[in-house]
Amino acid sequence: MPIAKNLYTAGEGMSNRSVLHMDLDSFFVSVERLKNSSLEGIPLIIGGGSDRGVVSSCSYEARSFGVHSAMPMRTAKRLCPDAVVISGDMEDYSKHSRVVTEIIGSQAPLFEKSSIDEFYLDLTGMDRFFGCYQWSTELRNTIMRESGLPISFGLSVNKMVAKVATGEAKPNGQRNIERGVEREFLAPMPVSKIPLIGKKTGQTLRNMGIERVRTLSEMPVEMLERLFGKMGIEMWRRANAIDESPVQPYSEAKSISQERTFQQDTIDTTFLRNVLTGMTEKLGYKLRSSDKLTACVTVKIRYSNFETVSKQMRIPYTSADHILLPKVMELFNKLYDRRLLIRLVGVRLSALVPGNYQISLFDDSEERISLYNAMDKIRDKHGAFLVSSARAQGMTSKRRDVNSFSKE
Repeated sequence: MPIAKNLYTAGEGMSNRSVLHMDLDSFFVSVERLKNSSLEGIPLIIGGGSDRGVVSSCSYEARSFGVHSAMPMRTAKRLCPDAVVISGDMEDYSKHSRVVTEIIGSQAPLFEKSSIDEFYLDLTGMDRFFGCYQWSTELRNTIMRESGLPISFGLSVNKMVAKVATGEAKPNGQRNIERGVEREFLAPMPVSKIPLIGKKTGQTLRNMGIERVRTLSEMPVEMLERLFGKMGIEMWRRANAIDESPVQPYSEAKSISQERTFQQDTIDTTFLRNVLTGMTEKLGYKLRSSDKLTACVTVKIRYSNFETVSKQMRIPYTSADHILLPKVMELFNKLYDRRLLIRLVGVRLSALVPGNYQISLFDDSEERISLYNAMDKIRDKHGAFLVSSARAQGMTSKRRDVNSFSKE
């Protein structure tokens, strides 16, 4: 089978790696319990407090009743009526995330922060100096001791197998999948354990009689390609423990920004705020469409005399417009105190990390989340500039726009 042979060969060059995946256990729940020990051992739900809200996170005790993240709160309360419900504090969670990030950054040779509570570390070559498993165990103990938070890890030859191993180690455990036994480790698992295979694809595979990873790994890759396209090839690769994706060096300097230079300098603050609103909404859409969150907002203005000033503030991780917009306006109000003509305004979102924006919507209703999803789907289909708030639509077209995505 030529295609399969080529895929196996492509993965052989990466098989000498050592990749560590670390995941903070029920992160939001753990932070709440760190603050209040009386919450230990009881069903706990983090999310919107009203029945129209959604579950952001829940404890293992609540999960045993069938509660899970993104579930409507009214459903969660019906399944687990005795659960304690907390609205959540994203600012506090962001602070604890930074503590763990700093611990890992001070010790790891190379790491990637893949979300607010999840990390990959490339330990390749460290076996010459330390045992990778021993080093990982010591790092985990350091994190738990200094942060007070439980964390699990999986260690293997690539990111995918390491992530699955972490899932098997949870809660509050660790797992080492030694080189050469990755396929054996994955084989007996249900196909849903493979990252990339969601509910719909998993059901399709089960309808085909493919329930276990072993069966998927033994399928002709050409057949999977015909049925699922490129995703079919990737599923086959992962079922065979092949994953060449690198650990991406973490850098909080990554940013997205947008600036607008006006053809005619202005002092119209209503117009300026409309411009900032439109820019912020488009940047928020960019974050959500690339599954990223920001923790820092910067606003810049340039006066007609070319003097340029800016202000920034750290914020809880988010990509929600209704959280970003008040921060942008607050910074603009602090900046614009000279009442001079303005030539340019700009907004920059930095300290980006991967993550889904719904984790920020603790107090949101299902309707608001549905609105975000609907607006973003329209933008996906027709372009980011088609949909904006009524406030932003009052902007004039007489401007020059500059957009950027940088690693400054």
